[in-house]
Amino acid sequence: MCYGDCTNSDGSHDCRCPLGTHGDPTMPDGCFINFVPGNCSTSCGDINVPYPFGIGSAGCYWPGFDLTCDTSQRPAKLLLVLLEYPIHVTEISLQNNTVRLSSYFIMHIDPSHSTTFILRNFSGTPYSLSTGNEFILWGCNLQATLTGGGLEDFISGCASFCPSNVSDTNVETALRRRGRYCNGMGCCQANIPMSSNDIPTSFKLKELNKNDDQELTSQPVYVLIAEEGWFDQQQLSKEIAGQEKSEIPKVQVPLVLQWEVIEGLPRSADMKVHPGCPSEVAGKLCKSKNSDCKRGSRGYLCQCMDGYDKPGSNPYLADGCKGGRRPLSIGIYLGIGVAVGASIILFVLAGSFIHKKFKHRKAQMLRQKFFEKNQGQLLQQLVSQRADIAERMIINLDELEKATNKFDKARELGGGGHGTVYKGILSDLHVVAIKKPKAAIQKEIDEFINEVAILSQINHRNVVKFYGCCLETEVPILVYEFISNGTLYDHLHVDEPRSLSWNDRLRIATETARSLAHLHSTASVPIIHRDIKSINILLDDTLTAKVADFGASRYVPVDRSGITTRVQGTRGYLDPMYFYTGRLTEKSDVYSFGVLLLELLTRKKPFSYISSEDEGLVSHFSTLFTQGNLPAILDPQVMEEGGSEMEEVAAIAVMCITLRGEDRPSMKQVEIKLEGTQASRGHKGDNVRNCPWTADGGRSEVLSRQYSMEEEFASSSRYPR
Repeated sequence: MCYGDCTNSDGSHDCRCPLGTHGDPTMPDGCFINFVPGNCSTSCGDINVPYPFGIGSAGCYWPGFDLTCDTSQRPAKLLLVLLEYPIHVTEISLQNNTVRLSSYFIMHIDPSHSTTFILRNFSGTPYSLSTGNEFILWGCNLQATLTGGGLEDFISGCASFCPSNVSDTNVETALRRRGRYCNGMGCCQANIPMSSNDIPTSFKLKELNKNDDQELTSQPVYVLIAEEGWFDQQQLSKEIAGQEKSEIPKVQVPLVLQWEVIEGLPRSADMKVHPGCPSEVAGKLCKSKNSDCKRGSRGYLCQCMDGYDKPGSNPYLADGCKGGRRPLSIGIYLGIGVAVGASIILFVLAGSFIHKKFKHRKAQMLRQKFFEKNQGQLLQQLVSQRADIAERMIINLDELEKATNKFDKARELGGGGHGTVYKGILSDLHVVAIKKPKAAIQKEIDEFINEVAILSQINHRNVVKFYGCCLETEVPILVYEFISNGTLYDHLHVDEPRSLSWNDRLRIATETARSLAHLHSTASVPIIHRDIKSINILLDDTLTAKVADFGASRYVPVDRSGITTRVQGTRGYLDPMYFYTGRLTEKSDVYSFGVLLLELLTRKKPFSYISSEDEGLVSHFSTLFTQGNLPAILDPQVMEEGGSEMEEVAAIAVMCITLRGEDRPSMKQVEIKLEGTQASRGHKGDNVRNCPWTADGGRSEVLSRQYSMEEEFASSSRYPR
């Protein structure tokens, strides 16, 4: 069998590797690209062009990494032709696996109607948009949303406002004074977080609702994606001054792309089959013996080993990783000899002592490795509270492999964007849930570290208990108590007409509120969960609620009312004020909890529900509540079992989902009100339970209790926090 080029010469068949390659053509993937440095250009102008990038013939670059050097300009310009569009390359980094580009990436937009724009699609190329960029909207009273694989896959976004009754000249002057940063006045910026499946492909622009006296200014509207830290509002204002509003500003904008090798690999490189880097890929791609093969999000990469990564090293070339290791001096050799001799003597005299010291040294090395890979964030948080907690909570990988039968698929409990959860039994017979990450992405490493730091500080009956973590992998593996009865989402959204009883729903809501109130006001440092939803409420055998998944949570210093951070949460549960301003407070959790109450009352899914009037769950519920027509949306089982408590809980939910955060109650106030509602069930007759609505569908007199809620919330502030 010939896997190369088969020709007929002098009556005989001849099998050879294609031009520019070498190897064994009779073997699958036996032909390798033949790169000869002396025959290929390694620079263009003042830009270095390291392999796998190249200029010229196919033998000078890996498939997909060809560049063009435009020598008609002075100095010569290095160009990347991406989707038939040449873009100026200003830097190539092998260490960071990035390419920095410079081009006219600013889009002029007509905001007169809501519309969706398709961004440049990098599929089929080695490139994707780096998280080192940011999304920028320039204009007045607009909202831009960046989406991924589908139009509903939210990635990032921001909103920009301008004051009413202000002339265009004054608005432009105000914009120029703000300099490098903007926080929603005339322009806004947003980070671009993403996982391997969330590459931005489109954005949607819509006009925000205005007051009667507020009109759009005639300021031009621009949208751009640029390298983080480049944007300067004042400088950009000067560049576009005097232009027609329909013109695209002639401003060179830097952009950073991430790259990985996805073409020209052996068939064994199927990422769905192999969890790591196959040996065939490593042998073909990473030519230096002092290099490692790494799995990326879509392909593979090579890196020089520690000590062989001095400037100019290239893991894609034979002998490309050259040592930065210094030879040991005679004094060091003598010191090593003395140390070895002393160790042998000590081993003979006190073997047990050496054994203990070795174990201690091994633990220290493990901690040091963790500090180096993960910036020491986790242990710094833990050691600051108790000096011995870090050592107790570290669980070795062997223990977890035994607990899960080497992470057997039959032990999987579920999974999501962050990783897979397994059921296991530790050597001390504790049944645990083990959360194993999918890939070593820095964003997810930070979220795992954040979750460990926060959970180690919490000890509450209604918060999932944290046992420890394993640090012997690239990303920490987290170990929790095993919660046996699934999630609240699983119990609510079933095909049967009946779900959890009203008693259970009211108790679960009260327990969840109690845990959030503890996080906000009782914990030593206030904590905002930031992702309250039914999927993150676990239920044990007795249907006791356990709040889980603190990967997105944040500390709030006691002397501050909130923090400004990248917007993160789940569509349908996300606080709109947090989305617009980027300012995170405890009231963002209150809003998400209010949506959870709506889900308990209606059994509707907040992230997908759309009414016949094209309203989401929050808007539709609020409208029906105001009209006194809640039976149109409530779960029939809640109508049957809920009685007047149902109306009290509905009123609490409406206060929690109020648009202005200042108008929402605190979680402590919500907890006290729900506890009172739950306790009152034992003092009411069955006739009250079954007659909450009048014959014409309107609310009965029982609803009048809701109007005293604000007074009750005010009085509850006297309770100790």
